[in-house]
Amino acid sequence: MPTLLRVQLYVFSVDPGFVHDVVAAGAAGVVVDWECRGKARRQEGQDTEINRHTPRDLERVRAATGGRVLCRVNAYGPWTSGEVEAAVARGADELLLPMVRRPEEVDRTLELVDGRCGLGILVETRDAVARVAELARRPLSRLYVGLNDLRIDRGATDLFTPLLDGTVDAVRAAVDVPFGVAGLTLPGRGDPVPTELLAAELDRIGAAFTFLRRSFLADLADRDPAVEIPRMHAACDALRGRTPAQVRADRAELVALHGRLARPAAPLLPA
Repeated sequence: MPTLLRVQLYVFSVDPGFVHDVVAAGAAGVVVDWECRGKARRQEGQDTEINRHTPRDLERVRAATGGRVLCRVNAYGPWTSGEVEAAVARGADELLLPMVRRPEEVDRTLELVDGRCGLGILVETRDAVARVAELARRPLSRLYVGLNDLRIDRGATDLFTPLLDGTVDAVRAAVDVPFGVAGLTLPGRGDPVPTELLAAELDRIGAAFTFLRRSFLADLADRDPAVEIPRMHAACDALRGRTPAQVRADRAELVALHGRLARPAAPLLPA
């Protein structure tokens, strides 16, 4: 599978100054996140991030950058028409539709968008994984596998299993539009999986983009985006020169690390 020239980096933020600086440093764009309906209940106890960005936040971000602005709306429902209109009116280049389960949800949202901006979807349910070939036939701007919600929807405990059990590879094989999965942070960081191993997986499967979220924002604190974003690009670019043997070795390292992380700790011996 050919590797794309450069993995595009998108950051979740509504801080206009930060958005301007990160995009100026080389990030492809920003995600304004409206998804909150039912999310606290769905992700209860999961240590996930729930943003509550607003239409006004979208206006400020749009004014702050010429980079690509994505707006994640809520999962399809009676509110979708209003959210589409609000996002288009405020200059979103693309909408992201989360928690997709049925092709009809995508079809209806595409009708609402009516060509005024792009529409990407998040594959983060068992239904979407099972129907990905059908979903991917729609005129989508991008498709992203959301590991956190997919783990929750599967009733699983491990975040990275879909990268290793063939799920992500099967989804990727069905997709001709820009594809993304997982999230990166600064080189040398990443817990419990080093960002270098995740970047190696993105390169292996030919991912076109990824999202930079909580760990990236924490790791970037007191650092200069103009230094760190090019450093991230350089680390990803270097992976394109790997030999097939190196690709297999990086994959084996990720599998071994995953096995160690998934293994229950040995019981403490009595004193």
